[in-house]
Amino acid sequence: MSIFSQRLSRIQPSPTIAITSKAKKLKQEGKQIIDFSAGEPDFDTPDNVKKVAIEAINNGQTKYTPVNGTKELIESIIKKFKRENDLVFEPDEITVGCGGKQVIFNALLATIEKGDEIIIPAPFWVSYPDMALLVDGQPVVLDCSLDNNFKINPQDLENKITNKTKWIILNSPSNPTGAFYTEMELQNLAKILLKHPHVWIMCDDLYEHIIFDNLKFKNILQVDNKLRSRTFVVNGVSKAYAMTGWRVGYGAGPKELIKEISKIQSQSTTHTSSISQAAAIEALDNSEEFIKKNKKIFQERRDLIYSKLKDFPLLQVFLPQGSFYTYICCNDIIGKKKEDGTEITNDLDLSDYLLDEGVAVVPGEAFGCTNFLRISFATSNENIIEGCDKIISACKKLK
Repeated sequence: MSIFSQRLSRIQPSPTIAITSKAKKLKQEGKQIIDFSAGEPDFDTPDNVKKVAIEAINNGQTKYTPVNGTKELIESIIKKFKRENDLVFEPDEITVGCGGKQVIFNALLATIEKGDEIIIPAPFWVSYPDMALLVDGQPVVLDCSLDNNFKINPQDLENKITNKTKWIILNSPSNPTGAFYTEMELQNLAKILLKHPHVWIMCDDLYEHIIFDNLKFKNILQVDNKLRSRTFVVNGVSKAYAMTGWRVGYGAGPKELIKEISKIQSQSTTHTSSISQAAAIEALDNSEEFIKKNKKIFQERRDLIYSKLKDFPLLQVFLPQGSFYTYICCNDIIGKKKEDGTEITNDLDLSDYLLDEGVAVVPGEAFGCTNFLRISFATSNENIIEGCDKIISACKKLK
């Protein structure tokens, strides 16, 4: 009898973390690597946030907190939703966890029975399907093509819904594509979902503040409040506030769901760090200028990476409207051979080849869409220029 649970055979370690780790290892060995694999901002956490965290330590805010978060943080989250999204929540409709990932996992663990289906639009964030499998759910992949800007066709959504569908996950702006849903597009999805009252909606809004071209963010709950009783909004401080390591995510939804999430969290992590919670209050309350400045920088980087790669005939570059990723079709490279005669048979081969050539990218297979590459532009202009030049040079070597 094996000591290990059979459910572990259903999942794999995060491929994005694996590639980032491999790139770091090569750097430590002295190899020059331009890292386009990172899923976090390269900016430092704002000084005012760090200062508040230090003050919290000095003031003895180092004890247990309530499972769902401190009263002060919950109040800041409620104010954030009202100020930025015109959504009103009560304290018992808020949960705080160790990052958005735990908040999502808790919600799935609280609601999924064996065989329940979770509709996951692809390309998707790598953890959605594995989290669904880990709680005995069945991920149902809904393919979203480049021709439709990686967004859901409403009729395709309706075709995927069955009597076993429990959730659909909406991530806008998206990791890995940067696709962004307009208000009209969300209205069209809401019309479908209103016809299926047994389907819950999870809005993953982690990249809410990293949007470009003067677009205005909205999630599906802002578009149609009739979905309120079955919508769970997930957000956090990791991306917009450059606080990935602080591990603070939060969710807002029906109080009966929050109650069950709290029960799960009370028997797992209890709560996220009291220091991180104090820092998150400052981030949510006083970071408007930080967000505005960095959004401008990210848009400049997006424009730079797009201008560097868009005219290279072997790659088809998608122009993201949000996040700090671009998703690139590499179909025209598949089948070509390296100088030693080895064939590039898929995007995994290509990403390995590019890493050997000094550039770390993530293969599209990790996101449920093969023969693509995800490139993160959460790095300097100098790295973007050098990395794009290396990608073009490496691809030109292939025959």
